[in-house]
Order: sequence, then C-alpha cells, then structure tokens
Amino acid sequence: MTLTHSQERVAPAERIAIRCVDSDVHPVPKRGVLQEYIPEPIRTKYFRNHRVGETIYYDAPDYAHAYAMRVDTFPDDGEFACSDPDLALRQAIMEAGADVCILEPAHAPCRIPEATAALSYAHNTWQAEHWLDSKTNWHERWRGSILVAIEDPEGGAREIEKWAEHPYMAQVMIKAEPRPSWGDPKYDPIWAAAVKANKPVSCHLSRGFFETLPIPPVGLPSYNHDFMVSYSLLAANQVMSMIFDGLFDRFPTLRIVFVEHAFSWILPLMWRMDAIYEARKSWLDITRKPSEYVKDHIKFTTQPLDYPEDKTELLRAFEWMECEKILLFSSDYPHWTYDDPRWLVKHLPEHAREAVMFRNGIETYGLPDTVPALEGQTRVF
Repeated sequence: MTLTHSQERVAPAERIAIRCVDSDVHPVPKRGVLQEYIPEPIRTKYFRNHRVGETIYYDAPDYAHAYAMRVDTFPDDGEFACSDPDLALRQAIMEAGADVCILEPAHAPCRIPEATAALSYAHNTWQAEHWLDSKTNWHERWRGSILVAIEDPEGGAREIEKWAEHPYMAQVMIKAEPRPSWGDPKYDPIWAAAVKANKPVSCHLSRGFFETLPIPPVGLPSYNHDFMVSYSLLAANQVMSMIFDGLFDRFPTLRIVFVEHAFSWILPLMWRMDAIYEARKSWLDITRKPSEYVKDHIKFTTQPLDYPEDKTELLRAFEWMECEKILLFSSDYPHWTYDDPRWLVKHLPEHAREAVMFRNGIETYGLPDTVPALEGQTRVF
C-alpha cells in the first residue's frame, strides 16, 4: 500500500526492522484547537485575556518570514509548520528515512504554574486525539511525550499515571528552566512516577517571558545566538545537580534525555566531576564516579551537532565520551536547524552508527524492533 491510498489508512501486514529513531520532532496544533483541551476557568482567565508578542531574543535566520522553520514544512492550508501529520510523515519518514519519530510539542512556560500545567496537560490529550489515534497513526511511526509541568510535582505525577499505559506515549517531557535544580527532593514525585511507568524523562530547551527565561549567571542573553550556546550551561548545571545531589541513588533506574542542549560539553564536564569526586570522595554521599552515572542514566540527542573544521577532532571526542552509550539521533524537524539522518550518520564513528541511529532509541523508549513497511520509504541503512 502506498501513501496515495489514503482511504484505506491501515498498517501493511509486512514489517521492517527499525533502523532510524528520530528523538526530536515538533508537532504543532492547528489554530484554535489546543484551547479546546484547556479547562475553564484558566482558559478564559489566562489564555484568552492577553496577547503574546514577538520576542527579539529569538532572532533565528529568516525568523520574520518562516519563524525559524524549514519553509517547505508549512502545509498548503496556511497552518503552521508540522501541524499536518501527513506532510510530516512524507518529509520526516518517507523522504528522510526515520522509522519512528518521538513527538515533542514545544511550548513556552507560563508565568504562573497553574497555567503551565494546564497547557502541558492539554498537549497530552491533543497528541492522543490528533497524532496518536488510529486514524492518524495508522502506520505506527509516531510516539508521543507525556508533557509535565515540573513546577507541579504532584500534579505531574498524576498526569504520568494517567497516560502511562497509552501504547504510543514513549516518554515524559519536562522543561529545564524552573528552579531549584532537579536534584532537589521536591521533584521526587515526578521521578518516582516516571520510574514506575518505565518511561525516560526528556528535557527540551524552552524560552518563556520575563522571569520564566533561563538566566545564566551573568544575566539574560539578548539574542538567539546567546541563548543557543547558554542552554548547554543550563543542562550542565542540571547534570551536576542530579549526580551530586544523589538523584540516581534515590532512583537507580531513572533515565534522562537532554534534547537540543548539544552534547560535546559533557566530555570535559565528566572529567571535571570525576576529578572533584576523587579529591572529595570522603565528603560525598554518591557511590560511583560521576562519569559512570552519566553513561548509565543520561542520553543526549545529536542535534545540534557541534562540527569543528577538523573532523578528526569530532571523531576523537565521540570516542572519548563513548558516544555509543550516550547519544540518540535527532533531526529537530521542522526547524531550520534540521539534521537529515542520511547526513548525520556519515559523521559518526562506524562502530557507533547503529547504536546512535536506532539501537539506543529502541532501548531508551521501549520501542518494538519492527514497524509496518511503507512502500517507497527511504532507508538510512
């Protein structure tokens, strides 16, 4: 069956082995749809009573025209990029070669926790009804994220429990910006619920407004290029908090995925943490070297790929950090920073290609080994 036979919309009986798991695809609701899932009174009091303006600190190339998206990802009906599941299927799966895509709806945190929670939980029902239902996900290639407001640990835990048994919800998704850092025991209900559901917890970078913006030690950045670099610093702080505050000792099976925070910085950070551990071991309650916690509990997505002029430097870094243990392929579709899997795989060490492109994804998200075959789909391997 080809995609042109849309009236049937049933999965083919033939199945193929998964060879590419894309850990970062951003679906977007059509205009006006998401508000249907936000309960009153917060729908009217918060989301319908004020405008959200443009933000100069997000000045990605061609932002005024395409909002930092690939121009070809906007559907013909005038809706936003990646609001049409069929177009996303054609571009991200049929043409680029991903076999499974992890959906990560992106939204900015709100200024009050109740609004952030309402917005997050609305996205869960929207995913289930517009992307993960049998009509849209007939091909079984989409996997959703259980969005959780980490500012609301108890409510977030209930939301994880609500969606834990959904067959296509693959992970829990949080934001990295709220304070305090993740090692604080106040967040333990989130981690406990994720562990009970056997779901990894994914963290995607975000941008809010005013005090919801991520603030580096020296103050607020002004532009997109500042933000894109400083997000790695934010992730580094969370990694240190999780390890030194004993999060992985409290939850030995917890798995964390950092999405779009880059990854090359983790190598010198592991070196530095290990050195501090050796020097102050008697003062610390953790039971292993920090680098061991990273390799056993934390994954990083490949996009954005830090690409030096001398490719051998990148290959050495891949080897030193044991990339086959900690990296997951991601494309960041439909953004302008999109990385095609056929391009990305060429820059990985040969021995790590299968692990990064699909084996780690299958293990991390609890995916099957096969998916229904789609006639004409590009294959990365």
